[in-house]
Amino acid sequence: MDGLSFLKKSKRGYIWVTLGLFLASLAAHWTFAWFAYVQDQEEHHQPVLPGGYFNQTLRDTMENWQSEFLQLMWQVAGLSFLLYVGSPQSKESSERLEAKVDLLIKQLEGDPDKARRLLDEIEAKYPKK
Repeated sequence: MDGLSFLKKSKRGYIWVTLGLFLASLAAHWTFAWFAYVQDQEEHHQPVLPGGYFNQTLRDTMENWQSEFLQLMWQVAGLSFLLYVGSPQSKESSERLEAKVDLLIKQLEGDPDKARRLLDEIEAKYPKK
């Protein structure tokens, strides 16, 4: 079984792809950080110490995650939570859209009874929460 067929059959394919991209980018970051660390140490005539490399690269990684990853996660998680609990902003948009659709249906139909039946059918098919 090749990798693509595994992902197609897996219900969690998105997670696997994201995890793979994350690990590949993390490995590339740490690899290139090693070369930059060695070059910097040699330019300053300092010894190349694995502990120094580890501390510097871990610090850089955590700074990057703090400024990018955590900010993005808060935006995604916060927005998802607010939409889930039904903040006024999320309700306003859907209620406004429903009102517009109702108005358009009523204006397009010359027969008010037919418009009411159409609106009732839509309401039965997609009941309000």
